[in-house]
Amino acid sequence: MVKLDLPEFDYQISKAEGKIWIFDIIRKKQVVLTPEEWVRQHIVHFFITQLKYPKSLIKIESGLKYNQLQKRSDVVVYNREGNPWLLMECKAPDLKLNQNVVMQAAVYNNDVKAKYIAISNGMQHVCYEVKQNVSETELLKTFPEYQ
Repeated sequence: MVKLDLPEFDYQISKAEGKIWIFDIIRKKQVVLTPEEWVRQHIVHFFITQLKYPKSLIKIESGLKYNQLQKRSDVVVYNREGNPWLLMECKAPDLKLNQNVVMQAAVYNNDVKAKYIAISNGMQHVCYEVKQNVSETELLKTFPEYQ
């Protein structure tokens, strides 16, 4: 896997069934290691170790509905009251972050209603604060501190 613009972490990789697997500390199980999963695992470890986001308030692949379709957000961080606080969409490192990726996260957030939406391909990270009027956002310079 490629080196990302995120701190390295002590990951556990194994091979089985002709696939490479990585241990997910949130789901507490081995998952197939795809380029997107590589980014997601780095992001989760970054959130926990560097930004001190509570591990117990992070959920991976939360279900949501969009136009009657069942979708999944990559990472949702909840506040201490149990409400969605940050929605994170991860992409493979070779995929460029563009307006379509931002729109995907924004559309998902119509259902989730998190205060922050973020996207990352492991090389570039973008985070927005969603204002009271859901159609307004503010681009942030960094990920928000957990409160």
